[in-house]
Amino acid sequence: MSLSRRRLFQRFGAAPLNGEWIAARGREAAVAEGSLDYAQAPRGASSSNVIRIASNENPLGPGQHVVDVIVGKFPEAGRYPFNAREQEPVLVKALASKLGMTNDQIVLGAGSGEILSNAVRAFTSPTKPLATAWPTFENPRDTARKIGAEVRAVELDANLRVDIDKLVEASKGAGLVFFCNPNNPTATVHGAPAVADFVKRVRAASPDTVILIDEAYHDYVTDPSYKTAMDIAKSTPKVFVARTFSKAFGMAGLRVGYGVGDKEVIKALNSYRMPYAINLPAIAAATAGLSNQGHIDQERARNTSVKAFTVKAFEQMGFKATDSQANFIFVNINRPVAAFRDACRAAGVMVGRDFPPYEKTHCRVSIGTQAEMERAVTVFKKVLGSQSNTNQAGQ
Repeated sequence: MSLSRRRLFQRFGAAPLNGEWIAARGREAAVAEGSLDYAQAPRGASSSNVIRIASNENPLGPGQHVVDVIVGKFPEAGRYPFNAREQEPVLVKALASKLGMTNDQIVLGAGSGEILSNAVRAFTSPTKPLATAWPTFENPRDTARKIGAEVRAVELDANLRVDIDKLVEASKGAGLVFFCNPNNPTATVHGAPAVADFVKRVRAASPDTVILIDEAYHDYVTDPSYKTAMDIAKSTPKVFVARTFSKAFGMAGLRVGYGVGDKEVIKALNSYRMPYAINLPAIAAATAGLSNQGHIDQERARNTSVKAFTVKAFEQMGFKATDSQANFIFVNINRPVAAFRDACRAAGVMVGRDFPPYEKTHCRVSIGTQAEMERAVTVFKKVLGSQSNTNQAGQ
């Protein structure tokens, strides 16, 4: 018996197929980030009473136009992706058209995390280190450790940005250099001239090193000096850019990402892919999302406004955040994050995990909806105020 769209809704109801479900806000996101195994991840995160601002998701999801496309693909669930009407080549073609690339300059992945992991597997080894800033997104470092590759981790600069000079030096003889821009967890960014100079210097110092620029938060940047590195990746050997549909596109629960750049690098990455890793609804959703730039523009504007409210609230409490160019902030709360996080969780607000060496001072807070952040700020004021009073009493 065929599964029609109407029968699907009659059987399961429409509630699970909303934007929040697709955005994957909650427990599974913590597991996917690699910070927790499934047994350790926070329970009860799916409750509507919990404000989940820990994993840098789009709180509104992908938009109703994408939800409708997803629902429309369920009747084809019995088919493998290569037998379905809408296949991976459709998404690759759409990306190539939008980005001005050729199809052989694009690799897909189950989220950009798969692409980052495969890059480490493809280009590093016990004799070819990974060069990376620290702290930054952990995936490449963790993958390198699993396969026995050396990790050269360099500290951030005084403004909590990637220290380009140190990273260039660490890249000498490396198999892969990872540059997250904007950086996660600090939300800081380097402008176009600095990125271009970085690539030029690495290419000169270590021409065999592959350069991976992670632009997961590209769509949220408002700094006028910033420019995507796509043009560099399009024309420069050994360079590629990774992006995801998990952030501004609001599809963290669907797991779709892509890499763009040097054809030989992309060919190597494709050889490490797991076949059929991206499911049919995800392929269709990502393709549909690409065609609605207005949705991304609205999400950027919404995030910028709510982020400004949140930063101001912390400033009024006496706590300063970095110059955030993402959908989260990295704020100096001047105390161990673990106690702050636990107290917030007890009050129904989930904030980010520890990011050594800043776990004694800085907390990463994702930007939710305006209503969520208003509620969260109330909790922050109470927790930070009570902890300050406790510390003063103990002095």
